[in-house]
Amino acid sequence: MTKLQSHGREPFEAVDRAPEAQAEGFATVRQAHESEMAEDYVELIAELIETRGEARPVEIAERLGVKPPTVTKNISRLKAAGLVRREPYRAIFLTDAGQKLAETCSRRHRIVVAFLLSLGIDEETAERDAEGIEHHVSGTTLEAFERRLNQK
Repeated sequence: MTKLQSHGREPFEAVDRAPEAQAEGFATVRQAHESEMAEDYVELIAELIETRGEARPVEIAERLGVKPPTVTKNISRLKAAGLVRREPYRAIFLTDAGQKLAETCSRRHRIVVAFLLSLGIDEETAERDAEGIEHHVSGTTLEAFERRLNQK
């Protein structure tokens, strides 16, 4: 690694990575961004069904901080992807694939939160930060988090 000085700013550490590896890293991040919406929705729908017995669009909008038309549009996308089902004027339900994705997301979220808490991060910050980290953490890193948590 080489430290470069640029116009009086903090030195920038250049990482000598192959262009293909760098491109793969950026592609992974873009793909994670694309799946964030689906993951957030199915995780929330599963939580609402578990705690309230149903997931209504108005509650989803309120919890996600978006407008109801945004929820309607995204639920249509999730339905097309085979993750949810909905009957007119009824609550939203997860398909088997949606339930499986929700369980995976919930597990990932719990591990990231627990790891952040183990670092001494307060609960509110850990929860908020986990919402972003959980979509981008690799399986390898998640396993390392778990190993470290199990050492304690």
